[in-house]
Amino acid sequence: MKSYQNLILLQNLYRQQALGFEYSNPFSINEADSNEEPLTLEQLNKNISTCHLCDLSKSRCQSMHGYGNSKAQLMIIDFSVSQTEDSQNKYYVGRSGESLKKMIENVLGLSTDDVYITHAVKCKTLNSNMPSSSEFESCKSYLFSQIEFVQPKLIVTLGDEAYYRVTKETDKFQDVRGHVIDFKNYKLIPIYHPAFLLRNPELKKITLSDLKTIKSCLSNK
Repeated sequence: MKSYQNLILLQNLYRQQALGFEYSNPFSINEADSNEEPLTLEQLNKNISTCHLCDLSKSRCQSMHGYGNSKAQLMIIDFSVSQTEDSQNKYYVGRSGESLKKMIENVLGLSTDDVYITHAVKCKTLNSNMPSSSEFESCKSYLFSQIEFVQPKLIVTLGDEAYYRVTKETDKFQDVRGHVIDFKNYKLIPIYHPAFLLRNPELKKITLSDLKTIKSCLSNK
């Protein structure tokens, strides 16, 4: 059975479990559509919006699939959904989101509509805890499919957790932060998370330099 079929099976099991079922008779999947892997980013995002692959589907307000230009040169990956993002169903909200928006507009010279932003884990965790490894694994195929659909020129990961989980690298974050890294068929640059910068404003100057590296990579043909 294809991996995507397995996702559909798990989704149905989680739905039934949420309704209180402890056992159900075998069911068949509509071969005409449910088993087909999404052909577009829009189809993939619709699947993310209705995902029940892990327990986060019970505590979230909604799944946050992503926002921005589906053919963006720059793709930004945050690790987890914040309380503010989940409650408002918006990106670039709260102090951290507003700070990221200023980085994009004031330093990179781009509109937030020019980039594509998404999360490695698509739903807010209960009590804003750090997402578990199993929760990331449930979302991982969605994230990598998004990357393949967008085909960005450059990927930027926000914070150490996003970098480690996405790349599976074990380097010290301080040693790779701001560096251009080969990741699959793409270029990737890890930077400090805006929330971390708000707590450590002395590092903003370093991040400004990293943003200039990002801008240079985007301008190179």
